[in-house]
Amino acid sequence: MKYILLMSSTRRGVEGYHVWSKQDMDAHMAALERINQDLTASGEFIATQGLTEATAAKVVRGMENGVPVTDGIFPESKEFLLGYWIVDVANAERAYAIAGQISAAHGPGGKPTNMPIEVRQFATPQIKSQ
Repeated sequence: MKYILLMSSTRRGVEGYHVWSKQDMDAHMAALERINQDLTASGEFIATQGLTEATAAKVVRGMENGVPVTDGIFPESKEFLLGYWIVDVANAERAYAIAGQISAAHGPGGKPTNMPIEVRQFATPQIKSQ
């Protein structure tokens, strides 16, 4: 079963990353890399990707005169998507366990970040009858 694990944070949380020490940031990234290596070794890894800062995001709503209608990220947004993992695992419990590992990755002073990770199963493809 394929799942997407979504890492999001608030504006305050994102700003907090900018003041982490290099040592804490390196330890955090090393912890995430170990998780990726373990998932690759187990055959569960599909993909992961971090995203650019939320200030670079655009929301697209339809088309006007053949041009996409875009707007910047809204200041009232409470959370921003930072990145994701796609995994192929045996069951939901395994996806939750991986999300827990990601959430518990090294933060400032070695404490876990406890960042919320949203876990969503991919929808089963629907076959249309003709």
